[in-house]
Amino acid sequence: MTKKKGFLDFVSESTFIHILLSIILGFLVGAAFLAVMGLSVGAAYGRLLNSVTSLKGFSYVVVYSVPYIVAGLSVAFSFKTGVFNIGAEGQFVVGSMAAAVVGILCGSLPKPLLIPLCFLAAMAAGALWGIIVGFLKTKWGINEVLSMIMFNWIAFYLSNFIAGIPAIKSEGSAEATKNISSNASMLFSKDFIKSVGLCPTANWGILVAILVMLLVWFIIEKTTLGYELKAVGYNKFAAEYGGINVNRSILTALAISGALGGLAGALQLMGMGSRISIFSSQEGFGFAGIVVALIGVSNPFGVFIAGLFYGALMYGGSKLNLVGAPTQLINVIVGTVVFFIAISVIFRRLKFLKKAPKAPPKPPVSADKKEVQGT
Repeated sequence: MTKKKGFLDFVSESTFIHILLSIILGFLVGAAFLAVMGLSVGAAYGRLLNSVTSLKGFSYVVVYSVPYIVAGLSVAFSFKTGVFNIGAEGQFVVGSMAAAVVGILCGSLPKPLLIPLCFLAAMAAGALWGIIVGFLKTKWGINEVLSMIMFNWIAFYLSNFIAGIPAIKSEGSAEATKNISSNASMLFSKDFIKSVGLCPTANWGILVAILVMLLVWFIIEKTTLGYELKAVGYNKFAAEYGGINVNRSILTALAISGALGGLAGALQLMGMGSRISIFSSQEGFGFAGIVVALIGVSNPFGVFIAGLFYGALMYGGSKLNLVGAPTQLINVIVGTVVFFIAISVIFRRLKFLKKAPKAPPKPPVSADKKEVQGT
């Protein structure tokens, strides 16, 4: 007979509930910080909500979300295959720079040709960054986390070097590259933006993000390649015993993950940035992708929603100073959410809070049975 599950069983076993509880706890901790600082919780959270619910505000949210969604899909793909891609930041940087170089030097090409070319250049650069780390891991057993951290910094300084090349650097006083050609831009026309009432940087990058989401889901769930990659992620020894080439799978996973990280960089540049500044510190889009992948539990559809949520926090959080609240509050909320997701095992323990059912009383032993037991 199947035992009927109670409310605590449902809460302890539902990943969606774990994520929802983590988000609620994140906002509660943020509210506590606001209360300690003597600020109005209702005014701060009301401003956060109002800034993202208008049509123009939501269009800002979508624009902010696109690079986070694709970077999150990059990290989620590697998570599914058992590889921790902490190098998404470096892949994002080299991808955006590759797209910038093509968008500047090949700016005379027509739009239908130049935009795909920028995408391909960004994906190739990101894939190369991932393959190098994969080669170091499979050839010499070098830990991918350590090498990815180093390659993030290599990408950082390489981007600054390329941004200073005379053919790429801005001709003015700005410490940045030239603007990419208008033929490489993904922005909607000014007339369309004005007529609909969207933000000035509204673009069709969200359509690319949706396409990437569906592609990642299809590869992971519906292809032999996805099955092999997941098998390696679950247990590489069992996968190798089953005839799967583990080293090739790791290289493939890092190449695809790196390509997606590079594409995220191109989408940020072509949809919002238009040029790349000489960095004084890492921008953090790739690291934010890790957060998005965690909130979305590495599910492509979950990552898409998590990316929108993260974009809403980033844009809405930038408006908190209008009511006197610090914009850093968003970092507190996000950090708390990730913390509780990381220790979500505490939610799985909730089912043990139920009182154990009392054992039914034993029936009294008859006199005849007592005599038999005595003998």
